[in-house]
Amino acid sequence: MISTELKTTIQGAYTRFLEAKSLKPRYGQRLMIAEIAKVLGDIDTDDEGRRSGDPAIVAVEAGTGTGKTVAYSLAAIPTAKAAGKRLVIATATVALQEQIVYKDLPDLMRNSGLNFTFALAKGRGRYMCLSKLDMLLQEGHAQTATAQLFEEEGFKIEVDEASQKLFTSMIEKLAGNKWDGDRDSWSTALEDADWARLTTDHSQCTNRHCPNFGQCAFYKAREGMGKVDVIVTNHDMVLADLALGGGAVLPDPRDTIYVFDEGHHLPDKAIGHFAHYTRLRSTADWLETTAKNLTKLLAQHPLPGDLGKLIEQVPELAREIKTQQQFMFTACEQVADFKPGEDVEGRERPRHRFVGGVIPEHMREMGVELKKAFARLTDLFTRLTELLKEGMDGEVNIGIASNQAEEWYPLFGSLLSRSSGNWELWTAFTAEDPEDNPPMARWLTLAESGSLFDIEVNASPILAAEMLRRNLWNVAYGALVTSATLTALGTFDRFRMRAGLPKKAVTAVVPSPFHHADAGVLRVPDLKADPRDAPAHTAAIIRDLPSLVEGSRGTLVLFSSRKQMQDVFDGLDRDWRKQVFIQGNLSKQETLNKHKARVDGGDSSVLFGLASFAEGVDLPGAYCEHVVIAKIPFSVPDDPVEAALAEWIEARGGNPFMEISVPDASLKLVQACGRLLRTEEDRGTITLLDRRLVTQRYGKAILNALPPFRREIS
Repeated sequence: MISTELKTTIQGAYTRFLEAKSLKPRYGQRLMIAEIAKVLGDIDTDDEGRRSGDPAIVAVEAGTGTGKTVAYSLAAIPTAKAAGKRLVIATATVALQEQIVYKDLPDLMRNSGLNFTFALAKGRGRYMCLSKLDMLLQEGHAQTATAQLFEEEGFKIEVDEASQKLFTSMIEKLAGNKWDGDRDSWSTALEDADWARLTTDHSQCTNRHCPNFGQCAFYKAREGMGKVDVIVTNHDMVLADLALGGGAVLPDPRDTIYVFDEGHHLPDKAIGHFAHYTRLRSTADWLETTAKNLTKLLAQHPLPGDLGKLIEQVPELAREIKTQQQFMFTACEQVADFKPGEDVEGRERPRHRFVGGVIPEHMREMGVELKKAFARLTDLFTRLTELLKEGMDGEVNIGIASNQAEEWYPLFGSLLSRSSGNWELWTAFTAEDPEDNPPMARWLTLAESGSLFDIEVNASPILAAEMLRRNLWNVAYGALVTSATLTALGTFDRFRMRAGLPKKAVTAVVPSPFHHADAGVLRVPDLKADPRDAPAHTAAIIRDLPSLVEGSRGTLVLFSSRKQMQDVFDGLDRDWRKQVFIQGNLSKQETLNKHKARVDGGDSSVLFGLASFAEGVDLPGAYCEHVVIAKIPFSVPDDPVEAALAEWIEARGGNPFMEISVPDASLKLVQACGRLLRTEEDRGTITLLDRRLVTQRYGKAILNALPPFRREIS
């Protein structure tokens, strides 16, 4: 049982919070606090304070407007402190991360009487590397001669005038304490290409050996994390930490309570972490360049001892692998039947998927040879970076001065990480899949590489369940997963399967405070066109859309395919089109800003969007009074990971359409409908242009899982 003391602390904090803000308690919020406290406040521990019983996991679906952040913070912060644990709150998006750190947690501290400290934890890639900045500013000096050998590795040294200005202003702001080196706090938007030159990764960072270590923005931020009660980060950082065994960057999972907000993203994020790919042609070019550069390096610096011996072995091995890569390229060309397909953003990506994840035997043999060769190359680069580390310490004479070792280390570090990435890909691509477990998805994608085409080789797990079970649920002290969409068709089955939730995990759905039946109407008109007949369905949308959305100030029209979106836009009357913003012409944020500005100016505005506009887009009030959904958002059947999962379920006697396609579509539709009501004052209409919702049995199940809007079905 949860202790009386903890119960009193949580209830007192909630009461104080509501009173300070003159709010009424929300039923769903109260319920959520109780569910979390019950599971996380009642964990059996051993003498060392570690969890001794079953995994303590709770999953709560809480509709929009519940006030999730307040609910889980009020329940989890006192619980973690009482147990002597740290709380890690992880989100899927930067926007929510920043809202929690800059708005929600400070608000909670001011008004609840709870006393806690918190910090934001971001990956190294969000921070500027001072050594890189120095190097860019003293461009052209002798010290960059080596770096120029490695231009391909992203060590391009030419700095144009605009960049020079940018870098100089950065150094000035750092010196005057007007900037902390964090990309997100720089006053203007930075181009990815500019930023990439300024940041570093784990493999290139010289750590304590760096002359700028004392001023390093990343390590300063990391230092602040060691002492706080609550760390706010993102799913990727938690997964990266767990992949390193846990406790590498974030606190030890056994001493941590995790909160995964936007938790429906967690299974896909986890799959992404264990997916691998390589491009054959560009890797062959990289191997050739590396061989040339290191030959040149040896000619410039006669290197004694192990350093020289190790570097001497690389060019020959790199060229040997390059030849093997070329054989593999030819084999892929012969095997592949590239079929056009779309990814989630509607981009065309021709792919060839290996059925059942099984690759032809001759390709498997070539892949094994590549795996062995990259293992040798990775071993050489590992030994070289270790030697250079010793050389930086200055304790061992490795034949070059310590400052030279320091300059070479990031270069060899980047070679190591590319080599080991290739080794991981070929290991996954050629591995024997265990019999009872889901196989790897394996496929080839046709990619553009300048004027030539390239072939991308991919291998990815199809379910993250086992990895999450092993690395997260079974080791964490406790965890909460929450989102407005965790159930599909009214159950947690889909999420349990994909996230590998333990059998005894507690699940709960808490109601949204919105009165859906009063606030909105859900319409299913009869377009007299079947969505499975794309040309007829598109023509019907072109015909009826203008009259359907008439009278709404802000309208969001959601499509499942880029082709249909573009065809509808092209088919509409030219004058009517003037009020439409179509996704993809500008950045997502700019598109939304222009739409809002038009509505603010008193004009009506229509947004055309794909999957990424169906979730996480916040358009309250007049910005979105009408959501039109072109059709039930079934997954694009050519996504290789989903296709492999369907195949596996079918092979085991299941029905992939009912077990995967329908629940997935239901979930996406609920998310899309969630764009309509963002505050308790919002009112509006949802129009679904897909009659299968009322004519098919599965359609009725999808319809009944939608929020309880008033229905008008013609």
